[in-house]
Amino acid sequence: MAIVWLIRHGESEANSGLPTDEQVNIKLTQKGHQQARQIASFFSQQPSLIVTSPFLRTKQTAQPTIERFPSTSHTEWQVQEFNYLATARRKNTTLAQRIPMAQEYWQRCDPFYVDGEGAESFADMVSRVNNLKQQIQNLDEEFVVIFTHGMFMRAFLWSLLFNSLKASVESMQQVRALLDLFTIPNGAILKLYSQLVSGSESISDILDSEGKNQEIWLSGIQTSHLLDLTAFKNAD
Repeated sequence: MAIVWLIRHGESEANSGLPTDEQVNIKLTQKGHQQARQIASFFSQQPSLIVTSPFLRTKQTAQPTIERFPSTSHTEWQVQEFNYLATARRKNTTLAQRIPMAQEYWQRCDPFYVDGEGAESFADMVSRVNNLKQQIQNLDEEFVVIFTHGMFMRAFLWSLLFNSLKASVESMQQVRALLDLFTIPNGAILKLYSQLVSGSESISDILDSEGKNQEIWLSGIQTSHLLDLTAFKNAD
């Protein structure tokens, strides 16, 4: 059985309301760095693998954990935030200023629409979510921590709960509803485990090469390690 933690990055400059440019370069705030240290202190055992997205804020969040466990391998996977706005449109804007653009995108409800250079489609994000499921299914490591992002985590959670995430209008509407329903705090941990079970139905079944069911189960969301949960930042 593999234990997997999906960890949302600490508070970013975008989360705090500051203007930002490209998604990839958004930094943590002082509070975000504090949350990163709280995450590193929470571990009771050494992880087998540390994963970050290509975005700077996950790398900064992971750094105290990497420093605590210097012998643990770390790598980068395509678990970055859903980036549906073109870079030119979001340049030097705040989260509040991007709300009308976000509403316009979701109201269009076209899973294959790309807003412009630097943006991805909903279908692109779906492909990355499904790839992550496969990567988790294929893990050899026993305890893997993945530093990722809020919207991406909720899309992944949807794919587990309903055993499906497709590049369709219906899925796009459902994911949007989930995003509106709840958020995941900066620094929160989504705890999962993956194991082989023969001949049963589960939240998420994927057949391995031997025809056995490889299942991913949600075991909970951890926030007790965070000292301040007064503000749940919803994007970026």
